[in-house]
Amino acid sequence: MDVEFKNKWQEVKDLTKERFGEYIDLQSLLFIIGLQELAHGHRKLTKDQKVDVIHIAVCTLLQPYGYYQYEGRDDDDWPHWSVKKQLPHLAAKEQERLMREAIINYFGLSNG
Repeated sequence: MDVEFKNKWQEVKDLTKERFGEYIDLQSLLFIIGLQELAHGHRKLTKDQKVDVIHIAVCTLLQPYGYYQYEGRDDDDWPHWSVKKQLPHLAAKEQERLMREAIINYFGLSNG
């Protein structure tokens, strides 16, 4: 992991620790981003809806990379995307790196 990337990821971790009082793991951070993008306020979610919330985060984060295109919201006000191009096959470490990079960009911490 290059030093600049590592430093930017630490900034994300520090921001979330400041906001939530503890460091947040990647999966939890995806859930939080998904909730933010869903924008439904506080409500009880089913297990399937929680999985959908993470999917919202993934689509939101990977949209700038050209993998998803936002299509709009359905009658229940849930956002939907279409696949614009297939994700390449990535090993677990590469997937994690891509998601971390996308989160850094989401928080506006990238240089480019």
